[in-house]
Amino acid sequence: MTQSERSLIAGGTFGQIQVERAIAEFRSGRPVVLAGTSSAVLAVPFEALDETSAPHMQVMSEGRARLLLAAPRLRRLGVERSEAGAIALPLIDLKRIAALSVETDARIDAPVSSISAADAAALELARLALVLPAVITCPLPQGMATDELMRVSEAAIGDYRMMETQGLKIISRAPVPLEGAPDTEFVIFRGGEGLRDQVAVIIGKPDFSDAVTVRLHSACLTGDIFGSLKCDCGDQLRHTARFMSENGGGILLYLDQEGRGNGISNKIRAYKLQAQGFDTFDADEALGFDHDHRGFHYAALMLKQLGVHTLRVMTNNPIKIAALENAGLIVAADQRIQGRLTDHNVRYLASKRDRAGHYLDVAERPAPVQGGAKDQG
Repeated sequence: MTQSERSLIAGGTFGQIQVERAIAEFRSGRPVVLAGTSSAVLAVPFEALDETSAPHMQVMSEGRARLLLAAPRLRRLGVERSEAGAIALPLIDLKRIAALSVETDARIDAPVSSISAADAAALELARLALVLPAVITCPLPQGMATDELMRVSEAAIGDYRMMETQGLKIISRAPVPLEGAPDTEFVIFRGGEGLRDQVAVIIGKPDFSDAVTVRLHSACLTGDIFGSLKCDCGDQLRHTARFMSENGGGILLYLDQEGRGNGISNKIRAYKLQAQGFDTFDADEALGFDHDHRGFHYAALMLKQLGVHTLRVMTNNPIKIAALENAGLIVAADQRIQGRLTDHNVRYLASKRDRAGHYLDVAERPAPVQGGAKDQG
């Protein structure tokens, strides 16, 4: 490696760079080679397969391809499993693969086998790339030229989230006056979740020697920006900023975790299922996702870098409280924050209360016939 090449990768480990490039390839629908200690597999996201690429995959796989599905999706198909599994694909049959991957009324049609370490890395890569956790893999054909394909080690994928968190740093900051909170500063961090930036909004002049009021707010495009009635996210965001401005200041962490960490495209897929009668968690499970893929450990690191050690947290989510405490912060108090209750969000809020243990006072009432009443914001 030349000195110039060494300089280019000085900002991160070679493994991190491999994974970042592999994420971009997966999101673009291109295959990636996942290398283990003794073997390598070719992996392509289910979303990328079409009438053009399927015949090529059939030739390369030589009848040895497998469809990898996460445990929640397998349970939806009728297989009680706590771990991901693989289904043999002797033929790259697009209709069958689509049915097994996303159709809500599909049932398992073949034995489910255990996955390898490389397979597990392929599913983790799909989650990092925010595509559906349904991946086709096959042993790397002998003699296949792979110079044009991205190659990444399974170990690098496994270490990636931890490495990104360790590299969390402030990139920029500036005053940004807000309506109702004119004395506000935005501080931008890079790292935490893949290639995305995270935002700390410092409102007013919080006293860092005392307990600082803090909210961890996961981004919700539909609610925060467009005012969706299917969730309470926008109300929570604006109410938090107003409360902090009027009560000694605070810090609002705006985290790029759309759809409980599944990404906007999968969130909208879940919305479609919710409109058909699924609740927010069942919709995620039907797509292969667990109830919540978010991590909050890096939020604690953001607070520490800003000088916060003791806080009053504004949240209804006990997982956030536990994550902050487990990261070494002192949670002196926790405060509830609830938005408007509407016919469109009441069952969603009730689902969060009943299935995820959120501290919500929701008197459920019937939802409208049209449009559903659940959300994933």
